[in-house]
Amino acid sequence: MNALVIAGRAYVSRLLVGTGKYRDFDETRAAVEASGAEIVTVAIRRMNIGQNPGQPNLLDVLDPDRYTILPNTAGCFTAEEAVRTLRLARELLDGHALVKLEVLGDADTLFPNMPETLKAAETLVKEGFQVMVYCADDPIQARMLEDLGCVAIMPLASLIGSGMGIVNPWNLSLILERARVPVLVDAGVGTASDAAIAMELGCDGVLMNTAIAHARDPVRMAGAMRKAVEAGREAFLAGRMPRRHYRADPSSPTDGRIGA
Repeated sequence: MNALVIAGRAYVSRLLVGTGKYRDFDETRAAVEASGAEIVTVAIRRMNIGQNPGQPNLLDVLDPDRYTILPNTAGCFTAEEAVRTLRLARELLDGHALVKLEVLGDADTLFPNMPETLKAAETLVKEGFQVMVYCADDPIQARMLEDLGCVAIMPLASLIGSGMGIVNPWNLSLILERARVPVLVDAGVGTASDAAIAMELGCDGVLMNTAIAHARDPVRMAGAMRKAVEAGREAFLAGRMPRRHYRADPSSPTDGRIGA
């Protein structure tokens, strides 16, 4: 597969994974390794990467020299909270600029608050952050985020943690048709076929956490997701056959058959 390029850096894997909700750090490490992911996202408000001395540190099991650590603002409900959280992440990660912005609208749906997301994105881009942004599957607002300078657009497939898969492929297609930066599905993937569909639509990548961490066998599911993303990308590049409604196209030739 050709490389995924985000903020000028190339990645072989198009699967990005989260680090929360696992049983322990050993399971986290095993699942991340099985996924083949090169970018792993970390909720700064929930996971210790050095801000809590004396407590287990995720970076002890996921080497920043091996993985691109993508700090995110999960749990933030205002632009101010999100900006403050990512400023802290930049300090903890020695000036690391690539971040994932998410500003939530409410604690029940975890749907993005788009006015606050746009406000935070504008501030962060001006401060030199490379912003990958979780957003609604709205092509207009996706373009607004891109125009602000975000390096990747990450529309939800369905609600975070729902496992409902892609509920509105048409909106995703509209975003993909217009985007000039990578578009990655974020949130809602439940199983490998959901990831494959996202890639077949033309998405540049998929980010997931719950679908792996809450599987009966997270490590095996991580491997399945890796294969699904790769297969979906290959299918997109190959180009599927056109759908033919109401008329079959026999695989075997009919010329020369008796009665033909």
